[in-house]
Amino acid sequence: MARTTLGQALNLALRDAMAADPEVVVYGEDVGPLGGVFRVTDGLSAEFGEDRCFDSPLAESGIAGTAVGMAMYGRRPVIEMQFDAFAYPAFQQVVSHVAKMRNRTRGRLELPLVIRIPYGGGIGAVEHHGDSSEAYYAHTPGLRVVTPATAADGYSMLREAVESPDPVVFLEPKRRYWAGEDVELPARTEPMDRAVVRREGSDLTIVAYGPTVDTALLAAEAAAEEGRSAEVVDLRSLSPFDDETVAASVRRTGRAVVVHEAPGFAGFGAEVAARVTERCFHYLEAPVLRVCGLDIPYPPPHLEEFHLPGVDRILSAVDRLQWESSWVPGAAPVRAAAQRSEVGA
Repeated sequence: MARTTLGQALNLALRDAMAADPEVVVYGEDVGPLGGVFRVTDGLSAEFGEDRCFDSPLAESGIAGTAVGMAMYGRRPVIEMQFDAFAYPAFQQVVSHVAKMRNRTRGRLELPLVIRIPYGGGIGAVEHHGDSSEAYYAHTPGLRVVTPATAADGYSMLREAVESPDPVVFLEPKRRYWAGEDVELPARTEPMDRAVVRREGSDLTIVAYGPTVDTALLAAEAAAEEGRSAEVVDLRSLSPFDDETVAASVRRTGRAVVVHEAPGFAGFGAEVAARVTERCFHYLEAPVLRVCGLDIPYPPPHLEEFHLPGVDRILSAVDRLQWESSWVPGAAPVRAAAQRSEVGA
């Protein structure tokens, strides 16, 4: 097995998709000769020509709008929004046309289109370069919204997204671009609309996706040192949502914590908590808790470590799950671990 990063896996997926289907075209801001700001499209323009991998004007609405036209006429465009917050000017096109085309034509017109969006923080970037905008897209009927957390999933899910007849918002956790793992590529993993259990456990379930999966796994390791067995579920797909896998895990463990980088208020974790509560109410030993980014605009680089969910904040939520099930009103549980900060947990 070779040491491969998520960025390299995505690059290979695009290369193989373009080689397999001449209708696949890749474009966006600086994705041509430069290879993209994260080098995910590196070498594609030289290999396949500038008519299949090319730079676009700095106009995200135009990028998305032209992709709609291409997809309607049989091409398979893969477009890149250079950063998460840069995609907002294209939102009208995505919501009004990309998401609605199949329904508008009563199923007669497919829209095989992939919108790649690097998202999330953890890279020391400034405002407009660290947003987690997944809830906007997941709330929009007609869109598939997926996010890989590993190199193997990055390759497999992007290949599947390109082959899909439906539009896919492909969210790439930018802090994972350079994280290496031993993996044999090309590879096909679980279908992209299925969640997977990354670590088995019996005491609680930690639900995460994209950039927070690795954080959840680190928290599960730390919890194990304290005698708690945490199961980690990687959602992979936000829409459609894999209720079966998530509910099965929570019914086994009786407790759940949802982790994501986006602000907590009306964030995607609220939907996860609601779905778990509706399907697992009689199995729950404690309320479903969320560990999220703070309810503020994305902070300056030197403050992002306080904004993003970390291991200590997840463990603080785990502590709350352990005693809330047996908590008596008026009692004040005394726990050494309860001294951890619970800000945002």
